[in-house]
Amino acid sequence: MRTTPDLRGCPEFQRQMRCSRRAFLQAGLLGIGGLSLADVLRNEAAAGTGSRPNSVIILWMRGGPSHIDMWDPKPDAPLEYRGEFGTIPTSVPGIFLSDMLPQCAQIMSHWSIVRSLNHQDAGHSTGDQICFTGYNPGPNPDENIHPSCGSIVAEQLSHLNRQLPAYVMIPRMVPGANSAYLGVANKPFETLADPAQTGPFKVPNFELADGLTVDRLGERRGLLTDFDRLRRAVDARGQIDASDRFQQQAWGILTSPAARDAFNLDAEPQEIRDRYGFMPAFDPGASNRCGAPAWSQRMLLARRLVEAGVRLVTVDLRWWDTHVKGFDSLRRGFLPRFDQAYTALIEDLAQRGLLDTTLVVAWGEFGRTPRVNNDAGRDHYPNVFSAALAGGPIRGGRVLGESDAKGAFPLTNPKPPQDVLATIYRHVGVDTTRQYLNSAGRPITALPFGSPLLELS
Repeated sequence: MRTTPDLRGCPEFQRQMRCSRRAFLQAGLLGIGGLSLADVLRNEAAAGTGSRPNSVIILWMRGGPSHIDMWDPKPDAPLEYRGEFGTIPTSVPGIFLSDMLPQCAQIMSHWSIVRSLNHQDAGHSTGDQICFTGYNPGPNPDENIHPSCGSIVAEQLSHLNRQLPAYVMIPRMVPGANSAYLGVANKPFETLADPAQTGPFKVPNFELADGLTVDRLGERRGLLTDFDRLRRAVDARGQIDASDRFQQQAWGILTSPAARDAFNLDAEPQEIRDRYGFMPAFDPGASNRCGAPAWSQRMLLARRLVEAGVRLVTVDLRWWDTHVKGFDSLRRGFLPRFDQAYTALIEDLAQRGLLDTTLVVAWGEFGRTPRVNNDAGRDHYPNVFSAALAGGPIRGGRVLGESDAKGAFPLTNPKPPQDVLATIYRHVGVDTTRQYLNSAGRPITALPFGSPLLELS
């Protein structure tokens, strides 16, 4: 029969037992993820952080928003290209938008547009991976082979604040957003509960089982800590480091008043919630799977999270896949909701003094075909598409790049999605040259290429 060894005479075990709590915390601060104190200070200085850390909100418009019907209208193109919507001037002379975005037009001085993004992949999940990771996808389009930008941010920055997750997904994981070879510790914290639903908003991860309190959990954790010390004492290869880190982070978040307050959407004043909008979901019929969910309140939760100190929040704004009755879907559902919620978010951040530290990126995996199809919609189109950027280093009221007269290809200053990722990383202070070992043991850089969009700063 196997017996448990007596480790009391083990020098390593005795050393571990002698470690003070302060020494442990210092080791956790300076050793996790391989960061030295110099690395931490350098990254924070690059991000321009002071009393408030820099953060990012990604408004992920999965399905592919139509650039021509939103941010890059073509009023002089033939009808089969320009579509059913008109064009309106914005508050910035010379910049025009779809007439379905009147509120966005009014605050054009607060945000800017990139109109020359492009790549070569017309698949949803594969395009997702390009835009979230900067790398081409693997053989399984629904499974990351490279970590998402949020996971890179978590790996490099999560140790700076143990009370809040560095990377949050509202409400659930979307394709391309996983951690791949960076492991479970760098997966997004999923709210699971959806702010778009009616009724009280409760995050399941903060709900304790009947009869349990934080104090009682603390007693159980004390017992587990003793066993963890034993495991570390006999773990010569350090294989439990990643799981220990995940447990420490999960415990800190679960017991953190800051995290509970940040996710408490019901504490938000009703007038603020009304400003973001509660429009009901639009379902134009069974032939169209593009009924817009009521995701406006998800954007409000994102604001609460970055205000509390979360570094990167991805908000699922799906499903912009407007193949059939696309103009009807956009007119009655997607565009009025986006127009209201997006402007509410930008104005809310500005009024709270958060816009300078919060970069907001609204985009999807590609655009839509310049020619309208026979079903009054547009199809997948990665050859040129647009993104809206606001806050952080972005100066508003600008347009970067342009597409041709029909919105079919970049005409000037073409930009790859990697440039958007480089802008995100630079804002939060991520080292894009850092290498990680992939599942095959090969060193892979955080971003293969890309330059920050300095023309917008």
